[in-house]
Amino acid sequence: MLNFTDVHNRKDTRSVKWDILQDVFQSNDVLPMWVADMDFQTPQPVIDALVKRSKHGIFGYTILDNDVKDSIANWLKRRHNWSIQTDWLAFSPGVVASLHMAVQAFTEPSDKILIQTPVYTPFYNVIKKHNREVVKSPLKYSDNTYQIDFEDFEKKLKNGVKAFVLCSPHNPVGRVWQRDELKKMADLCVAYDVLIISDEIHGDLTFPGNKHIPIATLSEEINQQTITFMSPSKTFNLAGLQASYIVMADEKKRATLTEQLESQGHHMLNTMGNIALETAYNHGDDWLDELRNILQEHRDYVVAMFDQHAKQLKVIQSEGTYLLWIDCSALGLDDKSLKKFMIEQARVGMNAGIEYGEEGSQFMRMNIACPKATLEEGVNRIINAVK
Repeated sequence: MLNFTDVHNRKDTRSVKWDILQDVFQSNDVLPMWVADMDFQTPQPVIDALVKRSKHGIFGYTILDNDVKDSIANWLKRRHNWSIQTDWLAFSPGVVASLHMAVQAFTEPSDKILIQTPVYTPFYNVIKKHNREVVKSPLKYSDNTYQIDFEDFEKKLKNGVKAFVLCSPHNPVGRVWQRDELKKMADLCVAYDVLIISDEIHGDLTFPGNKHIPIATLSEEINQQTITFMSPSKTFNLAGLQASYIVMADEKKRATLTEQLESQGHHMLNTMGNIALETAYNHGDDWLDELRNILQEHRDYVVAMFDQHAKQLKVIQSEGTYLLWIDCSALGLDDKSLKKFMIEQARVGMNAGIEYGEEGSQFMRMNIACPKATLEEGVNRIINAVK
């Protein structure tokens, strides 16, 4: 029996989400619905495998053998119809670490790197920390969804962009890009010789009826032009175990990035992350299928409740991830006041949209990967504050 209803106490577990509320929100009296991890336990087979390994009691250096690599290849084929060779794989503690490595390996200071805003905050940080130039191609917001501005996208690529960091599915706006959208972006990158760095960490978390397509699967030419970052961490709530991988078909790119990873000691997984990744990919299908249904129910609940009781809040049409992007502009508050309102009046801790770029002004990002009781509490707090 899969259990997504129990409320687990995460306080005093050194949880980023639950244990630093005072630092983040200047209040401990908020319900945390912000940072992207889940309040669900990971699949039981993963827990059992970790317990069994811990009982061995010796935690020496751990290899990444063919069983681990095969579990990834089988997962990608089974869930995403992507046939990879296991020698295309490299490993790192996390996708953000991999982004840092890729920016250093494939670009030079002052090089231009394109992102589609509003977008995951570390994209900005990774580019700026290495003295590269952020080039923004804002997504177009209309009719309660977001579209790609292809005219602007191509204009920016023409202007000397070296790399494009794709967020697919997109965090925070919840778009699961369609094949034709991906193909058009990829073809332009090939035409202008722009490296595609694709963050696909949310790829498993699409709502039923939506299909994630790894951009590297579109053609062999695009495959050679692309570096894909993936991980079971969002899918199975394993972020603290620090296990991610990179898929690179092009041998030269693979050698370049592998050398960068090794030069900074980021090319191995820890013992527990290694086991969790393999076990989740081998035994997590049923759990994930149920999770996707739960998340869809949660999304629909939030949409219905706000539509009925707080029409000033508009949930953007979401096709994937467990993060809802909420247009709060009808409240008439500036960004500072909006954040203060949610903390002090609603007593719910969410991510302020402005953190994702100026295009996120007057938005909030809500994490719905929690038991229904927690979700209901958070939604009702917000509705009561709006009223």
